Amino acid sequence: MSSGVPPYVRLANEIAAQFAHRAPAEAATAIANHLRVTWDPRMKSALIEYARSGGPDLAPAAAQAAHHLQAGS
Repeated sequence: MSSGVPPYVRLANEIAAQFAHRAPAEAATAIANHLRVTWDPRMKSALIEYARSGGPDLAPAAAQAAHHLQAGS
């Protein structure tokens, strides 16, 4: 039973939910920092590529975090 959403997208969205109490720009920065420190480079690359391709299932804060990762890569 697969929802069709890649695991790294699901995980990024779960992380974004943990930062939902913050302002959007602050949340995106915090999420990107968390991903930089904890995620494998392949997962970060996959998330960046997914966001770059439109990322329809990506939470807005997670998408912005992916853009931060791309800028910092």
